[in-house]
Amino acid sequence: MPRWPVLAAAVVTVVAGLGVRLLWDGPFAKYAGDALYTVLIYLLIVLVLPRVRPVWAALGAAGLSWAIEFAQLWEIPPLLRPLLGSTFNPPDLFWYAVGATVAGAVHLWCRFR
Repeated sequence: MPRWPVLAAAVVTVVAGLGVRLLWDGPFAKYAGDALYTVLIYLLIVLVLPRVRPVWAALGAAGLSWAIEFAQLWEIPPLLRPLLGSTFNPPDLFWYAVGATVAGAVHLWCRFR
């Protein structure tokens, strides 16, 4: 997949994540942010590995998101907390899977369109 559209999608994802947090509060903003966090990881995987299959990119993004979430069971250094979070929250695992699935589906659709 060409890198420029992936880079543009990553920028849009970051703007969407910041916009959701700015415009909304509560569970919607939190879980939308979780899903978008995983979409960004997905896009970074595709940016680094442009020929990666959508299923592998989705598994990698979900797996990395889950690993970061489980790392929160231990102490995260204060410098990394804004990026990695600090509190383990089991529902986040579901929303990471949603983000990876949606990103993989869009990627697959773009490949076959």
